[in-house]
Amino acid sequence: MATIVPLANVEATLIEALLDRAFGPDRHARTAYRIREGTDWLPALSFALADDDYLVGTIQLWPVALTDPEGRAHPMIMVGPVAVVPERQNEGFGKALMLAVLGALEPGALPQVMIGDPEYYGRFFGFTAAPTGGWHCPGPYDPARLLVRCDNPAVLPAEGMLGPWPETLAN
Repeated sequence: MATIVPLANVEATLIEALLDRAFGPDRHARTAYRIREGTDWLPALSFALADDDYLVGTIQLWPVALTDPEGRAHPMIMVGPVAVVPERQNEGFGKALMLAVLGALEPGALPQVMIGDPEYYGRFFGFTAAPTGGWHCPGPYDPARLLVRCDNPAVLPAEGMLGPWPETLAN
């Protein structure tokens, strides 16, 4: 039976091995890694899924910011990676991890941003690329896959650069 547990309960080497299997060892070159560079995932919002004591999937959330043209940082939460070992994909584990995360978020939580499949994440979880047309990322990305989920999209800046949450604001 599949069980969702806090990701903090899983050894870091097991998490890294799962991510390598799901995305390949060159995954660190992806734009999503540049966006969250230098930050740590949020333990209260990151989960693992085990099935018969076997690590099947993980999901991590990260503190990031969209810095607008005036230099103001707008805090957001980056969702991902959502990772499931290749031989267990398409069994609903990724969806279960996403539902766990969305259930852990407080009502009115910070906007959630991700790079992902717009059809899937839009249909099941309410993510959209509509407000992100003027946003940029530190690396190559498909603008149609830059997605956001927000209770009130009108509060989102029309333009900006995604990146790690500035350390100076965290202190």
